[in-house]
Amino acid sequence: MRARPAVGSPFQLLLLAASFALAGYAGVRLLEGDWFEVALWFVGAALVHDLVLLPLYTAADRALVTAFGAAGRRWAVGYVRVPAALSLLLLLVWFPLISGRVADHFDGVTGLNTHGYPARWLLMTAALFAGSAVLFVRRLRRAAKERPPEVH
Repeated sequence: MRARPAVGSPFQLLLLAASFALAGYAGVRLLEGDWFEVALWFVGAALVHDLVLLPLYTAADRALVTAFGAAGRRWAVGYVRVPAALSLLLLLVWFPLISGRVADHFDGVTGLNTHGYPARWLLMTAALFAGSAVLFVRRLRRAAKERPPEVH
């Protein structure tokens, strides 16, 4: 059995090198000012993720798998996982504006206010879960149509 190369083509290698160069440049620029505070923030974020968040969302996912597995629909877990992950990603990215913690600074820099960010995030979360529910129901209906009738 031959080992496959980690990089498939010269274009992929070039793209990978360019992304590393861009990440290195961003890191140098980021650490240029107050490098200690930035490094402390990264270490703190890693510790909070590994010691607090990872056990929390692992427990929530196991409970979800157990609940759906008991109903015989373990495959349905993805219909909850995907919108939940996207919603949490949106919360992570937009948390300063959703929480209102940077409202004065944001207003001063952009001339815009942060009103409505929490409501928009909740609406987006609702839309993600609603879309997932529609897809889930479509899959259930399709499976019910394809299933042969039971003979009693």
